[in-house]
Amino acid sequence: MTNAPSATLGRVGIWTFAYDQQPAGRVRESAAEIEELGYGALWYGEGFGRDTVGQAWLLLSATRRIVVASGIANIAFREPIATAAATRTLSEAFPGRYVLGLGGHRVDDTVHEVDGYPVPTRGRAVTTMRSYLEAMDASPAHSPVPEPAPRRLLAALGPKMLKLAAERTWGAHTYFVPVEHTVKARQIMGPDAFLGVEQAVVLDHDLGRGREVATAHVAGYLAAAPHQVANVRRLGFGDEDIVGGPSRRLVDAIVAYGDTEAIRRRVQQHLQAGASHVCLQVLTSAAAELPRQEWRELAPALVNNPW
Repeated sequence: MTNAPSATLGRVGIWTFAYDQQPAGRVRESAAEIEELGYGALWYGEGFGRDTVGQAWLLLSATRRIVVASGIANIAFREPIATAAATRTLSEAFPGRYVLGLGGHRVDDTVHEVDGYPVPTRGRAVTTMRSYLEAMDASPAHSPVPEPAPRRLLAALGPKMLKLAAERTWGAHTYFVPVEHTVKARQIMGPDAFLGVEQAVVLDHDLGRGREVATAHVAGYLAAAPHQVANVRRLGFGDEDIVGGPSRRLVDAIVAYGDTEAIRRRVQQHLQAGASHVCLQVLTSAAAELPRQEWRELAPALVNNPW
């Protein structure tokens, strides 16, 4: 594998969950603006809003050049044959512009519910993901073969999943990680695999207010995402950082907050640590609203920067 194609994503992109709560017209307008601002890629999550395939089509059809990446498509929500067919279709219709990120942390033997809805489970994470990739590859194809071939990534935090990502896909997408994790991920994956790192940021000159938003973000994941708790523990954070609410040390490691320069420095740190691309999740106190002003303010310092 080679890391060279990551140049098509640029060094910096945008990551957002906020599109799920916006009407389609507003999503189209926003995606087109992000492209015009010069960001290299537009990443989106998948929860219980729009499904990942529909969201990808909406974003790709509203833009002309920008890469659109699922970050991630949840493997618990669809069979491998459906994912394979959808990926071929998107890649044929929008050559080179769609990246499929696969993941889904609800893959153990425990029953999980979201808003009372039982989330399907599929078994142990690495074994399940390997089997899912194999099933995708074995799916019959009677549609045109896209050129170039679709690119796939794995949502990966632990060493085994990072290694699988480097061996079986284009690379990895990491989320809720400090710079120290990027260093370790690059060591595990080797020099050539793509490493796309999500970085949460709060653009606010009032550091106290910015820290409040950042703390709420970190606290939410510590309360609801045991795989994220396990990952920060692997990185040396203990009960004093996690139990009873996140410590200042943990918040500062996960979220970059402050002015544009503070955010630029964090992006640069990830890139120097081995990231191929950093996608910014801009946090505000109004989580359901699109942070369009912040995206605009950050672009001049981050887009077309030689790093």
